[in-house]
Amino acid sequence: MSQERMASGNDSSVTEFILLGLTQQPELQLPLFLLFLGIYVVSAVGNLGLMVLIGLNPHLHTPMYYFLFNLSFTDLCYSSVITPQMLHGFVKQNIISYAECMAQLFFFAFFVIDECCILTSMAYDRYVAICKPLFYRITISPQVCLMLMVSGYVMGFVGAMAHTGSMLRLTFCDGNIINHYMCDIPPLLKLSCTSTSINELVVFIVVGIGIIVPSVAIIASYTLILSNILQIHSTKGRSKAFSTCSSHMIAVSLFFGSSASIYFKPSPVGSLDQNKVSTVFYTIVGPMMNPFIYSLRNKDVQVALNKTLNKRVFT
Repeated sequence: MSQERMASGNDSSVTEFILLGLTQQPELQLPLFLLFLGIYVVSAVGNLGLMVLIGLNPHLHTPMYYFLFNLSFTDLCYSSVITPQMLHGFVKQNIISYAECMAQLFFFAFFVIDECCILTSMAYDRYVAICKPLFYRITISPQVCLMLMVSGYVMGFVGAMAHTGSMLRLTFCDGNIINHYMCDIPPLLKLSCTSTSINELVVFIVVGIGIIVPSVAIIASYTLILSNILQIHSTKGRSKAFSTCSSHMIAVSLFFGSSASIYFKPSPVGSLDQNKVSTVFYTIVGPMMNPFIYSLRNKDVQVALNKTLNKRVFT
């Protein structure tokens, strides 16, 4: 069945969509396939490796690495929700069923919202560790860590249900070609021939809560952290305090910067080509970078890696 035939007509019961992918230029398909395949492999190995490393080393069983374990798990999951479908589009026409499209949208929204919550929890953890060190064990207890993570997963589920539920009510009758490499909200809204005002309101509310609230919490945490660090008289002490926060600040900037530029708009159906490029940063590049961001400058992780490798060599 030709692309034109599948995209034509005013059929209100669309059963499948065509994902146009990142680019339509044939000469770029193979290089991009190899590039993103490499990124996905590095991302999967890096996040799985970090999870295994944290699990095998008891001295990493602390709140900070508990959050980092969950961050790696979330990165691995939502990268796996997106990248394989994207890679498929580089080698052949990328057709996805309506049910698969809605499922991809649900899990993508679930893990992205969950990542926002985890990054916020990590900022709170750093605030307590630096500004309230004497109360750290009480404030960031195992029960509190568990509560924060469960709350993040619940918020992810509720937000994903809101996005997916409002999408299921739409009728698609203006074609079935999605100008994206995944079933994202803005390009799907552009295909609808019914009112999307409710969807845009859901996007504004859910993304507002998922971005504004965490952003305010993170900014407040780091404002207090910076104020506390500047009061440290020792240069070595200030340097150590900064080093414990720099990795998280880089990860937060990459994730929130790219995601906010796409969704936090009164109308989420703007420049789709620009959105595709921005989406790459937090759906594909971010999950690959986070294991390196949190391990290259982290002595605890480096020591744990050396110990684990030495055990494997001598056993």
